[in-house]
Amino acid sequence: HVRQLYALVSETLRYSPVLEKLLAGAALLRAEKKLPPQLAKVLVYDLLFGKGLKCGGRWKALARRHRARLEAELARLKVQQKVSRNEDLLAPARAASPGASQVPRYVRVNTLKTCVDDVIDFFKRQGYSYLGKAASVEELRALSGKKFLLDLHLPELLVFPPQTDFHDSLLYTSGHIILQDKASCLPAFLLGPAAGSHVIDACAAPGNKTSHLAAILKNKGQIFAFDVDTKRLATMNTMLTRAGVTGFQLAQQDFLTVNPGDPKYSKVTHILLDPSCSGSGMVNRVPREEAAPSAERLQALAGFQRKVLSHALSFPALRRLVYSTCSLHREENEDVVRAVLQERGSAFRCAGLGGGGTQRRVLRGSVLTLVPRHRLVNAFPSWPCRGLAAFPGAESCLRASPADTLTHGFFVAVLERHGEGAAAPSSLPAAAEENPQHGEGTKAGAAPKKKRRKKQRVK
Repeated sequence: HVRQLYALVSETLRYSPVLEKLLAGAALLRAEKKLPPQLAKVLVYDLLFGKGLKCGGRWKALARRHRARLEAELARLKVQQKVSRNEDLLAPARAASPGASQVPRYVRVNTLKTCVDDVIDFFKRQGYSYLGKAASVEELRALSGKKFLLDLHLPELLVFPPQTDFHDSLLYTSGHIILQDKASCLPAFLLGPAAGSHVIDACAAPGNKTSHLAAILKNKGQIFAFDVDTKRLATMNTMLTRAGVTGFQLAQQDFLTVNPGDPKYSKVTHILLDPSCSGSGMVNRVPREEAAPSAERLQALAGFQRKVLSHALSFPALRRLVYSTCSLHREENEDVVRAVLQERGSAFRCAGLGGGGTQRRVLRGSVLTLVPRHRLVNAFPSWPCRGLAAFPGAESCLRASPADTLTHGFFVAVLERHGEGAAAPSSLPAAAEENPQHGEGTKAGAAPKKKRRKKQRVK
């Protein structure tokens, strides 16, 4: 049962410091060398603090063998800390990540299976009150109870109060809705490939962004999705199938080993690049303890990110690329973009000739002008948080944070090829380049207009 599993994991994490003391005091891991530490925490939590061990097999028998010793250690810990209740063993400051309590529950409507209007109607029949389209972030912040809004920026995103749980909802289990943070929806939305495009999702798992791309493409075109982890790809395949995604190819392959000259990718015009990062922007709805990444770790990540971004820009038919991270660190964000643009600016090609490089030479009278082939796009000018002033033009990048945008911490940069050889621009509606889009013309409080072509109706 998803909800019970979620509760068990959340509570185990909440009691993690206490469980570590109990495991050490009872010497359980020394006695049971094959028992994984994280599994040991779950077993001991359920045995001493939960509803009792519901599992069967050898793990249940193992935990029960040590029950007397663990209970004695728990009693000793209570005496030592002069408390009588289990809850009193928790440190008062133990809490979820800063901002977790204020980030709403975002629900992306999967337009491959349904439409916004039908999902709104479904939730209204479930007792929720629809308040229309939000006019400001403050309206999202004020949500409470069983009320929800249409997001003010993204057209297929519904917003519910924080901690709203839809993991057991029929819409979620059937793939009609995707539980995805608003900031995580930005990369595919800003990439905006036209239906029929060939797109690469370079670091694809777990697949939410891939399914979003498929919805934007209307399942017309081709998505090449790469990841190095077999299990993550298997999970992703299940998720994409449930979401009704077709026209995709999954490959267990490091994107850096993909040959841009392979004829298979000769029509790839759009790339979504969301590489491994420190994850420092992730807001956690359950408590955790995690040290800030060291300077060495950040430099190693940034080195990889520069390499993979430069590689992505080398695909010959590329028109538009989105680079994103869920990191707050400038080293992984603005500094990476600046370094790659500078690096690729060191090579040139002459107008009318083939070859590599990111700039072309243009003779205007007696003056030689260098025109970069890749440039930052000032996408979504109305988005409130911009890139740090690390280099001229960095304000074209987007940032997100729990405090300012009520989302996870995020960074997005949009790069576009222009000049000679550049193809038509993205299919992204002009409003996303100038103003919040899609919802334009829809008054606050009004439901979005009915689509002519009805998707599978949610009952």
